[in-house]
Amino acid sequence: MKTVEYLASEELEGRLGGSEGYFKSAVFAANEFHKLGLKPYQEKSYFQKFNVEFNEILPPCSLNLIENEKIVKEYKLGNDYVFRGFTGSNDVTGEIVFAGYGISSEETGYDDYKEIDVTDKIVVLFKENPRWKIDDKNWSEGTPRPKSIVAANHGAKAILFVSFPNDQNPRKPIGSVLHGSGEQLTDFPQLHIDLHVADDLFKNSGYTLTELQRKIDEEKKPFSIELNSKVQIVVNAKYEKEKETVNIIGILPGSDEQLKNEYVILGAHLDHVGQQGKEIYFPGANDNASGSAAVLEIARAFAEQNVQTKRSIIFVLFSNEESGLEGAQFLADNLPVDKEKIAAMLNMDCVGHGDSIQLGNGKSVPNLWNLARELDKQNANLSVEATWAGGGADLTPFHNLGIPGLYFASRFSYTHLHSTTDKPETLNPVLFEEITKLAFRTLYEIANSNFEKEEIIN
Repeated sequence: MKTVEYLASEELEGRLGGSEGYFKSAVFAANEFHKLGLKPYQEKSYFQKFNVEFNEILPPCSLNLIENEKIVKEYKLGNDYVFRGFTGSNDVTGEIVFAGYGISSEETGYDDYKEIDVTDKIVVLFKENPRWKIDDKNWSEGTPRPKSIVAANHGAKAILFVSFPNDQNPRKPIGSVLHGSGEQLTDFPQLHIDLHVADDLFKNSGYTLTELQRKIDEEKKPFSIELNSKVQIVVNAKYEKEKETVNIIGILPGSDEQLKNEYVILGAHLDHVGQQGKEIYFPGANDNASGSAAVLEIARAFAEQNVQTKRSIIFVLFSNEESGLEGAQFLADNLPVDKEKIAAMLNMDCVGHGDSIQLGNGKSVPNLWNLARELDKQNANLSVEATWAGGGADLTPFHNLGIPGLYFASRFSYTHLHSTTDKPETLNPVLFEEITKLAFRTLYEIANSNFEKEEIIN
């Protein structure tokens, strides 16, 4: 657990891909690979470099309720709201308008902005698109940047996202750097507010947010209104179109003269969602210091115990999973070996919290899934039958190349997802150890047996 504790420490500032904290964690991992005698990805470096969009949220940061031109309530960052990872930078004060789902679609004819003027206003929107459709037509992209662009094009100057109040367990505001397509709006603040903050904003509107969601969803028609409330938003964000980050890659050569030219990849993403101002950082102990620590521990077990394998093993820690699998995709697009020579890819993501082991992608690779399940049954017997197809997380780019793979995760693992409470003390050390052992055994079996690469079932 020491590795998890270090990776989740405040020193590493939430390991946002491309940040100073992330590079500290990358250097730590590369040094571990070096100590273990793993072969560098390149002649003298364990780093695979690439560029990503980068947005650093600096102080000051604030959200205040305004009445009679005075601040009447100061909301707390991390408890009452968070900024979206690609928020713009500004100091704005404005009247609040509720604009439903924030959709303006010619294709469907659905327009939340048609009957309301949001010019120079701050809009409150549902964070997601409707779960229903009009004439079976798909909605436009429902991620924060496209929704912000639509709002800005209608004259709005900031956006407050809110979760669905009518869900059984409405989502709390969480850190996220998944942004969606389009150009960055560098002066357009994006926040995710808690439902109790929304209650404050709606108190003079004549409606509750719950009533408005029910009305819109039942009638399948927009209903946008002014809320008769005002807030001030202050955020200082430093955006860079291209910022260097790295995957960390070490190779353990195989011992068989023929099979050493075949490879098994064991990977996990090292990045998380960073910090906001100086008030909060997101530790990311389960997501995914746990998976990264497991990869390092498995590499250590192979190297220090001098475990010989016929096939070679590629150990990799990815950057920028959180912004859309960018590190894994970059490696998949720039493999150091022929993809046909890769026997399998094993991915470890969120393996420290929960009550049992889930082996994802089993419906696409039943033989590989059965191999891991049987290894578990012979030992801890903690894995469950439930699985899925199509890859998942950082496995996906390799799955799309036709490389069979498994996604190791702990079940019911997302209690603290992207929150400030995702700390080492919330992990289940026994489960974490057993998942790590199962991944080791599965990796050993693939690397050291007459393993036959199977065709993926899509």
